[in-house]
Amino acid sequence: MRARLSGGHFRMINEKLYTCSGDQALNYFKEDTSLFNVYHAGYQEQMAHWPEQPVNIIIKWLKNHSPSLIVADFGCGDARLARNVKNKVFSFDLVANDPSVIACDMSNTPLDSLSIDVAVFCLSLMGTNFSNYLQEAHRVLKPCGWLLIAEVKSRFDPKSGGADPDRFSKAVCELGFMSVSKDISNKMFILLYFKKKV
Repeated sequence: MRARLSGGHFRMINEKLYTCSGDQALNYFKEDTSLFNVYHAGYQEQMAHWPEQPVNIIIKWLKNHSPSLIVADFGCGDARLARNVKNKVFSFDLVANDPSVIACDMSNTPLDSLSIDVAVFCLSLMGTNFSNYLQEAHRVLKPCGWLLIAEVKSRFDPKSGGADPDRFSKAVCELGFMSVSKDISNKMFILLYFKKKV
């Protein structure tokens, strides 16, 4: 019974995050920081049932690239990415439950322009203004910097009201990126790889 209630609370908060802007979500969690813990406990419960987690694929991708690459993890959650790679990682989320996490609205980070080699959005392109998050990633990325996006597959299923992945990729490219590759092999999520245009 408790697990069902917890799952319902997670889904309610999740729906809220998808239907409000980043600054509204930031204020929502500032009003009651315990909701952030409830959300992330529900998130971890959901992830426990996935055969593979996208953050692990991104960790593996980073380990196959230079550890000198500087990373911005937008919507980092528990900062798992930063704990598992040698790279310098700036971890951003709405609440900082860990001293390594910077609490902020992802459309307005404290990073300098052209300071990052890799921007990561791992199941974190939520909110009505997610294009602002991508514009912020573009601002902070160096020319030819990487943009890695992992999102729930159902969000990219036009048959069930989701976005068309090709149209989404085209929209990202219109923000100043070029599409490098797309991995749709996982049944739970898709991975999109972009590079910032010079």
